[in-house]
Amino acid sequence: MSVLDRSAIIAPASFNRWLIPPAALAIHLCIGQVYAFSVFKTPFQSHFGVGEVAVGWIFSLAIAMLGISSAIAGTWVERVGPRMAMVAAGGFWVLGFLVSAIGIATGQLWLVYLGYGVIGGIGLGIGYIAPVSTLMKWFPDRPGLSTGLAIMGFGGGALIASPASNKLMALFGGGVDPSHLVAGLTPTFLTLAGCYLLAIALGAYVIRLPHPDWAPKGFDPRSATSKAAQTTGSVSAKQAIRTPQFWLLWIVLFTNVTAGIGILENAAPMVSDGFGIAAAAAAGFVGLLSLANMAGRFVWSTTSDYLGRKLNYALYLSIGAILYVVLATVGSASLAIFVLSALVIISFYGGGFSTVPAYLKDLFGVYQVGAIHGRLLTAWAAAGIAGPLLVNSIVESQAAAGHSGMDLYKLSMWLMAGILAVGFVANLLIRAVKPSHFEDEAVVAQKKEADRAGAHEAISSNGGAEAQAKAGATHTAAAGVLAVLVVAALAYGLVETAIRAVALFTA
Repeated sequence: MSVLDRSAIIAPASFNRWLIPPAALAIHLCIGQVYAFSVFKTPFQSHFGVGEVAVGWIFSLAIAMLGISSAIAGTWVERVGPRMAMVAAGGFWVLGFLVSAIGIATGQLWLVYLGYGVIGGIGLGIGYIAPVSTLMKWFPDRPGLSTGLAIMGFGGGALIASPASNKLMALFGGGVDPSHLVAGLTPTFLTLAGCYLLAIALGAYVIRLPHPDWAPKGFDPRSATSKAAQTTGSVSAKQAIRTPQFWLLWIVLFTNVTAGIGILENAAPMVSDGFGIAAAAAAGFVGLLSLANMAGRFVWSTTSDYLGRKLNYALYLSIGAILYVVLATVGSASLAIFVLSALVIISFYGGGFSTVPAYLKDLFGVYQVGAIHGRLLTAWAAAGIAGPLLVNSIVESQAAAGHSGMDLYKLSMWLMAGILAVGFVANLLIRAVKPSHFEDEAVVAQKKEADRAGAHEAISSNGGAEAQAKAGATHTAAAGVLAVLVVAALAYGLVETAIRAVALFTA
């Protein structure tokens, strides 16, 4: 039995589930670096002698490949288990950085497209879904909290990577001037690749799947079936995409992501043009948005365990639409109103990402929820292309018409309010999945029996119960080390971001 096999990572029935979140956070904090890609934008433009669009396509490729690879590999991830999936994701992600480093060193931009955009993007897709479905299996009583824990890490990755990347470029380049940052690009990419390799490898070692006989203390699955549109059956990924519920939720996610990008895409220029804020202080606004994005991923998904996924999304979409109207009408009159409204919108953007896996679990069960999640993420890929295209096209047309300041963005805000209204209607139409779509209970039970047999085989092949106890102590120690590293990295990112954010109101 290979250490990467699904059956090799079935935990004992007495396993402590709180050892698993650090493993999920580890990989999401690493691949969440993609949200900090903008720190390389100016050095890339200078190094390769190209414009914003040429460099921007690197990020767009990565997000597009995230959606495509998660959709294609979702079923494979469910079959092989999270350890093999995390190793594969880490391999693609790190290889993407190494290929990009070669492209930077040789002045070949197409290698950065291939490395960071295509190869790294595949790692993003596989790495994004693997720990999420695993945590939902460990937290059947609190699926919103579990997905919030994991996906919070994806939002938090930028908090760490953004200041760290800037400092690494300055360190290796010998200063903070643009020419120095360019000189520090290659060693920065190599250093990040090494750090991410170690963190993801440790996370893959710590990750485990729950034993079929395990359940949270005092948890009754029947009592959990109480949220709107929640089902008691299990639906396969193949069958899920044939239901109207899947496509309605696809629209919901697409609209929520598109509207969030409406703020994220032009955050710094929007606050600079609208309020005459200097570039350094505008970076503080971006930092605050990052904090709201990360916090929303945990806070809002956790509240969905109590309010229900459908009600939470109704709040995201309706209040978000209202706040966009506020921004379009009176937002330019007050910096405080503008910032607060934008922060709430972005918290809903983050909350939408972390709530949707639990929503899928409610609708389709946990049987193949990772594969279904992967298919749904094509909505993210589509929004990642459509959102910036819409906003940038409108801003350009408004500038050509002679508008300036906040007037450049008002039409976009009205459009985003309308897009959120469409998502609100789609969410209202979601109902429980009909039993005709359920998987045969015997097939679902067969998967559980295979996991039970795998757990027994793992104990036998590894020297029995005594050897397993020793391995368990090593695993606990590794999980503890990983937890310390995760907390320290997040603390660093939060402190660095808070320092920059203070400049927004003190400049």
